[in-house]
Amino acid sequence: MIFEATDIAGAWAIRLERQIDERGGFARLFDREIFAARGLSETFVQQSLSVSHRAGTLRGMHFQRAPHEETKFVRCVRGAIYDVIADLRRASPSYGRWQAFTLTAEGDLSLYIPAGCAHGFQTLSDDTEVLYQMDAPYVPAAADGFHYADPFFAIEWPREVAAISQKDRSWPRLSER
Repeated sequence: MIFEATDIAGAWAIRLERQIDERGGFARLFDREIFAARGLSETFVQQSLSVSHRAGTLRGMHFQRAPHEETKFVRCVRGAIYDVIADLRRASPSYGRWQAFTLTAEGDLSLYIPAGCAHGFQTLSDDTEVLYQMDAPYVPAAADGFHYADPFFAIEWPREVAAISQKDRSWPRLSER
């Protein structure tokens, strides 16, 4: 596993180190000891799969309010996504910034998203699946988000929105809180 720093404090782009031979390939997706040695959360208590049928589907921007913040470890396992991390942590040196990554099923990239950051993505292909691991249980009463077109972050989405839930469409802008 190759850890690459991002523009968001505490977030990591993690590349697979593939071992290739005549049979195909092998790569470690997660290693608890390596994560712990880097001071990263290594205890994931929940795993979820997001399935999106249409390219242009937008999911986000989501986060859990204190004291139920969650760290996420995200990988695209089918199709392709434009994945966005937005830093909501006021004490963070990257507060108010966002960064996007293209994750694909064929690619070698996963994202480690620290607690206190919002997360969302837009599908770049039909029939896309995204695998999430979280280090805290989902608490419906703490679920929150902000509007994907919030001018505070001014996230540049690569496509027109083809599908979005009513909940995600209705999140308030941060200035409206």
